[in-house]
Amino acid sequence: MFKNKRNLIERLDSGPVICAEGFLFEIEKRGYMSSGEFVPMVSLDHPEVLENLHKEFQHAGSDIVQAFTYNGHREKMRVIGKEELLEPLNRTALKIAKKVSENPIGKESNLMAGNISNSNIWKQDDKESQLEVERMFNEMIGWAVDEGADMLIGETFYYAEEAYKALQVMRKTGLPSVITIAPMGENIMRDGVSIIDTCKELEQQGGEVVGMNCHRGPATMMPYLREIRKELKCHIAGLPINYRTTNQNPTFFNLLDNNGCTCATPHKTTFPTALDPMQCNRYEIGNFAKEAFGIGVNYLGVCCGANPMLIREVAEAVGLKVPASKYRENMKNHYMFGTNKRIPKHIKEYQDKA
Repeated sequence: MFKNKRNLIERLDSGPVICAEGFLFEIEKRGYMSSGEFVPMVSLDHPEVLENLHKEFQHAGSDIVQAFTYNGHREKMRVIGKEELLEPLNRTALKIAKKVSENPIGKESNLMAGNISNSNIWKQDDKESQLEVERMFNEMIGWAVDEGADMLIGETFYYAEEAYKALQVMRKTGLPSVITIAPMGENIMRDGVSIIDTCKELEQQGGEVVGMNCHRGPATMMPYLREIRKELKCHIAGLPINYRTTNQNPTFFNLLDNNGCTCATPHKTTFPTALDPMQCNRYEIGNFAKEAFGIGVNYLGVCCGANPMLIREVAEAVGLKVPASKYRENMKNHYMFGTNKRIPKHIKEYQDKA
C-alpha cells in the first residue's frame, strides 16, 4: 500500500512528527496494570487492550506506534519474578505495534518503534551494573530489529552516561533513533552532567533526534527545550507529562495537592496514584506543542498522563488535521453554552447560575 515509506528523519525534515507515549499511566487507569509496579504485562494478559490503545492513539494523530516495552527489561522482570516471560512480552508488544502500524488510517504509513528506557540499576562508576544494563539494551534492541522496527526510541534517562550507552546500542542497528532524557528535580543529571551538556554530547555521539520526555510538565520542560534548540543542530524532541509541575517541584514525583484534597494517599506522595487534580487541560498541552513547534521542535507528543484527546490536541496545535479531528469540540451546539439559534434564551441566560 505504501511502497515508498519515508523514514523518521525524512518526515522530520519536512514537518512535525507526533508520537504518543504515556502507556503506563493510561493502561493502569484502564485497569490492566498495577500502579507502582508498572510492568507491561498487558501485552501477554490482554493484548486486545494494548492493540486498541495503539489504534486510539493512531486515530488521534500519532505517526509512531511505539511498542509498549517500557519497564519490560530483564531487571524489572526479575523484580516481579517473571524473567522467563521477558522475551515473549517484548516480542508480543512489538508484533502488536507492527500490526497497527501496517494498518494506518491516515494518508501515510505509521512507523513502528522499538523502545528501551531507564534501567533503574545504572550506577555511576560501577562497571558491573553498567555492563548488565548494556546487555539488557542489546537484547531488547535485538528483538526490536527482529520484529521489523522502523526506528528506535531510548527514553526517560536520568543518568547521562546511561543515555550515551543507550544511543550507542541503538546506533549499531543503523535505524533512525530518538534519545530523550528525563532529569530529576535537582535540574541536573544524576551523574553530575548538566541537562544542556548531556544533550550536546548526545548530538556529538550521533544523536539524530535529541530532547526530553517524562518527569516534567510543560512549564518546567519548555525552558530547557528553548536552550536545547539554540545549542543543537539536530532534530529536537519534546514530550512532557500532562501535569502542572512548578519551579518548586519541577517533576511529578513530589507534586503537592493544593486543591483541597481531604483524603491523603496511603503512601508518601501524590505520585503516582493521586496526581489527577494536577493535570493540565487540553489547551495547556496544545499551547506547549504550538510554542515548541514554533521554536523548531518537530518531534512532539505527551508522556505520562497522555490520552488520545491530548495527542489530537498536539497534532492540531501544529496545524495537522487527523481522523479524530472530526470529533473535536463543537460548543456552539451545547444546550446551555452554545450559540445555536435553537437553544432557548432562558436556558442560555442561566449560565452564570448553573
